[in-house]
Amino acid sequence: MQENASDIAGREFLAFTLGAEEYGIDILKVQEIRGYEAVTRIANAPEFIKGVINLRGIIIPVVDMRIKFKLGEPVYDQFTVVIILNISGRVVGMVVDSVSDVTTLTPDQVKPAPEMGTAFNSDFIIGLGTIDERMLILVDIDKLMSSDEMGLTDVAAAN
Repeated sequence: MQENASDIAGREFLAFTLGAEEYGIDILKVQEIRGYEAVTRIANAPEFIKGVINLRGIIIPVVDMRIKFKLGEPVYDQFTVVIILNISGRVVGMVVDSVSDVTTLTPDQVKPAPEMGTAFNSDFIIGLGTIDERMLILVDIDKLMSSDEMGLTDVAAAN
């Protein structure tokens, strides 16, 4: 079911950057934001799965979105962060270039997403948020992280 502007309006979005584009995800999916730290690589994992980290006793996979969406060679610096997400009861880390703020969007600030050449498949884009001169590409992070192309879904849960 595709969300429309009235579903999105009034919700808070965490803004983050990947390359030159700014994205927004529902703040309710965000568990915490951490600085980037070394991860433990997993043999035979896809390149975009950087590895795993131990988050207070829970081992969570960490996905580098810049690698996943072919946005150039990732650079890890003081701005690089890992957004810890809680997606359908599963905890996942997402590496992004930086986070900027949390913003609440009004109905007139949300526009439908046109077909466009963004890193994200348009199936995962729920709209565009416009705030003054800024434009946030609003991502359905649940749908993205549970998609087959991410390979993070539990096979058992799908049966």
